[in-house]
Amino acid sequence: MLILAKAVLSMMIGFIISVIFGLFFIPVLKKINVRQKVSIFLAKKHKSKDGVPTMGGLIFIITTIATVIILLLMDKIQFTDHLFIVLFVFIAYALLGFLDDYLIIKRKNNIGLTEWQKLFGQILIAAVFFYLYVKGGNEPRININTLNIKIPMGFFFGFFILFILVATSNAVNITDGLDGLAGGLSVMAFLSFGLISWGTTWLAGHEDIAIFCFILVGSLLGFLVYNDHPAKVIMGDTGSLSLGATLASIAILTSHEITLIVVAGVFVIETLSCIIQMIAGRYFGKKIFLMAPLHHHLEKLGWDERDIVKMFWVFGLILSMAAIAFGVWI
Repeated sequence: MLILAKAVLSMMIGFIISVIFGLFFIPVLKKINVRQKVSIFLAKKHKSKDGVPTMGGLIFIITTIATVIILLLMDKIQFTDHLFIVLFVFIAYALLGFLDDYLIIKRKNNIGLTEWQKLFGQILIAAVFFYLYVKGGNEPRININTLNIKIPMGFFFGFFILFILVATSNAVNITDGLDGLAGGLSVMAFLSFGLISWGTTWLAGHEDIAIFCFILVGSLLGFLVYNDHPAKVIMGDTGSLSLGATLASIAILTSHEITLIVVAGVFVIETLSCIIQMIAGRYFGKKIFLMAPLHHHLEKLGWDERDIVKMFWVFGLILSMAAIAFGVWI
């Protein structure tokens, strides 16, 4: 009962603060002209989104960090090495995304950081992650608990961390193309990993990581009040990169990297559609999809944006429930 109470209260606090903060923060974004520029390649219906405030990810990022700090000061959660890793990745990727968004706004086009600049930043973050992970007494190995398989990786575990962080952050970033899509899917994903983290009793600070997840779920729900169709604010790279990388970091810490593939199934499919489109165009001179990622292909087919989001949310919910059953119960 205590677990349920803590989870609900964490989400409630995150939600209330996020809604109130967003109420004051969005007008500030408008005032300082922090607005997105819609790509000319998108459907005409997206033209109405031109000028919508971006960097909205700061709403749930600042809310979550502030709430965690308050709970730490109240001694309601403990500051452990593993919670520090999660917070470090959460903030570091938010800063990386913020810089990308800032450059896009400053240049008044869709060109922010170069791919090499982003990769360099992500390498630095992965290196710090690896150092803190090993320093905390963790074995640099991949654990597939279901099959009782343990693969020692030594130094190469750092490259594994980098791959998971880059893949998941980019997957969420790619999916963030329709109102509420990435935010809603992230709610389900972090709710799943909150429950999974709570059940990972062998991990020091597992309850504190779970509470962090529940706070973020509440903050995301508050953000969706403003991001649902028609969106009054967009999370931008500031939010999407941070969400993906943080989800990946929790999966690594709890040794649920395989479960991550299930939880993030919709993100994976969206990313695969881009990869397939790129390979087909580059090597075969053909287009498999009218436009990648998949949600834009469905738009080109005439689907309504809200119907696409609802369908993807349903798939995300089913996959999350399956992941919870697999990661916690079975």
